[in-house]
Amino acid sequence: MNKSNRLELYNILSKSNPHPKTELNFDNNFQLLIAVLLSAQATDISVNKATAILFKKVITPQDLVNLGEGDLKEHIKQIGLFNSKAKNAILTAHIIIDKHKGMVPNNRDLLEALPGVGRKTANVVLNEGFGIPTIAVDTHVFRVSNRTGLARGKTPIDVELKLIKNTPKTYMQGAHHWLILHGRYICKARKPLCENCPITNVCDYFKKTTK
Repeated sequence: MNKSNRLELYNILSKSNPHPKTELNFDNNFQLLIAVLLSAQATDISVNKATAILFKKVITPQDLVNLGEGDLKEHIKQIGLFNSKAKNAILTAHIIIDKHKGMVPNNRDLLEALPGVGRKTANVVLNEGFGIPTIAVDTHVFRVSNRTGLARGKTPIDVELKLIKNTPKTYMQGAHHWLILHGRYICKARKPLCENCPITNVCDYFKKTTK
């Protein structure tokens, strides 16, 4: 996709959603971190159902430590991989208390050093929690980027680096939100809803399938 089409794509998506944000519910950066950690291989809907109750009790890392791993599992047992996620969340809370004075770090390396926190999770926290213009590449962003031709790559990091290089600064803060939402609701994995898509005029996939 050339520069002009990339600009047009972002312009269209930004006009339809001027102030994009994550669909996960949270009230502070620690809750955001835990919500994103829980969302791996799970839907935001399932995470929000669990955290609606959990986050009434857990506001700080110390609250999570006090709750304990067993009770945390009970709160999140409907979420996939809840055993390992509960263990990682408790360990993460301990580290934040012991090494970061109870505050979620705003540094990618420090975030990725936390149990269960990978590059995607770190990027979401940096973007949504700290307003740092990062692009988190999940399955939706990966699919949309490759399918449309916006940024093709064989791995999430390949796609991320190309998106960072080719995304205009004006759109960096909202880019991954627009791409996630577009992939979640329109550019779906099995059957993209091209008839409802506002960016078909710049999409490589649409051009190929309508020849």
